Amino acid sequence: MSRIRQAFHGHALIPFITCGDPDLETTELLVRKLAEAGADLIELGIPFSDPTAEGPVIMSASERALKAGTTTDRIFEMTERLSREIQIPLVFMTYANVVYSYDSDRFLKRCAETGIDGLILPDVPYEEMEEFAPYCKKYGVDFIRMIAPTSEHRISMIAEAAEGFIYIVSSLGVTGMRSSIQTDIRPMTEVIRSVTDVPCAVGFGISDAKQAKAMASVSDGAIVGSAIVRLIGQYGKDCPEPVYEFVKELADAVHSLDPS
Repeated sequence: MSRIRQAFHGHALIPFITCGDPDLETTELLVRKLAEAGADLIELGIPFSDPTAEGPVIMSASERALKAGTTTDRIFEMTERLSREIQIPLVFMTYANVVYSYDSDRFLKRCAETGIDGLILPDVPYEEMEEFAPYCKKYGVDFIRMIAPTSEHRISMIAEAAEGFIYIVSSLGVTGMRSSIQTDIRPMTEVIRSVTDVPCAVGFGISDAKQAKAMASVSDGAIVGSAIVRLIGQYGKDCPEPVYEFVKELADAVHSLDPS
């Protein structure tokens, strides 16, 4: 069983941050703080100049990170250091061009060498995953699938091929905080659970502890990105403590679903 699967020993809280925002030194400190706050798994965004799935909050974070001189090689150097001390899994979320431009085989090899457990590519549809899946398998990196409300009859097919965990997209459109999440997640999770025991977590739009708990209650976990990245943008290099307090609140809410 992969380390990602093991992270879902109960309901999981999965925070997302953009590497290099406001700089890589702060990112490294943030990862430690996220683990201390109770995160079960951490998504690390590799900044990209055209992040098509992202809303304005995470898009701005990518721009700040790129302006700060963040590169894929420097991110790998950071994750190599972190993986020596952080016990929870680390997952990259980025775009196909980032992997292509680095060379897919070389990218996944570096993932394995530097302690990255999984990869999410939101711009790669199910039908094109075989361009990357062999490299993930070769180096033992879980290739995490995404299922959206529009997946419909394809949900079971995507779920059957899933590794690590399944990322359920709660809302149509790009990432970003939403005052409420209208999508009924239960039908999707029911289909997923009918074909696989791979855990599923809900992301896109979760903005507070109440929403995180609600989404985790109908799945196996909650993914929170924009709300955290907004705090980082607001506080800059002073963000670790505010982010710690917010993520602890999220983690406590999600973990309250588990038997004590």
